[in-house]
Amino acid sequence: MAARAQFWDRIAKKYAASPIADEASYQRKLELTSARMTPDMEVLEFGCGTGGTARIHAPKVKRYRATDISSAMIDIAREKGPVPDNLSFEVAAFDTMPVDENSLDMVLGLSILHLVPDPDATIAKAFRILKPGGIFVTSTACMGRMWFLKPFVPLGRAVGLLPELRFFTEDGLREKMRKAGFEIEEDWQGKKGAALFLIARRKN
Repeated sequence: MAARAQFWDRIAKKYAASPIADEASYQRKLELTSARMTPDMEVLEFGCGTGGTARIHAPKVKRYRATDISSAMIDIAREKGPVPDNLSFEVAAFDTMPVDENSLDMVLGLSILHLVPDPDATIAKAFRILKPGGIFVTSTACMGRMWFLKPFVPLGRAVGLLPELRFFTEDGLREKMRKAGFEIEEDWQGKKGAALFLIARRKN
């Protein structure tokens, strides 16, 4: 985790200053997610970055816990303004942090599944910690068709230009979700090659 965190710590300020690449798509994802939120919900977002999405969604639910492996990202998230009582920002790695099973109504993993060490394990954990009927919201860069970049990733990481990357296709991600036990309710991609936005529900 330390090496992964160092990369994001180093680029946190630049990341925070970067504009959203596709504002219309971002707003669409916010709308689709908000439509499934209720005031009694317990929500966890992992890979929250500088917390912009968490601050937008938190007023709509009972409790919103936002986590990231980068302490620099979390510092920026906290510094953006007063943090509401129902919102917390924490430095934590989703794959190892303790979370009770069957305890959450919604889990968000946005722009993160292609960056975690084991996407299948991450998806499986999201399933376990959700209550039956709980919702998993993801937006993911599916890089499976960019397999030709794989040989360059170790060099990019060695010189600090790239994070860890996982390569799978859109269909591969859909299959990972279904294999874990999720039923996909929303499947949206703003344009070809853009991040795949999925809203999936734990069936039991």
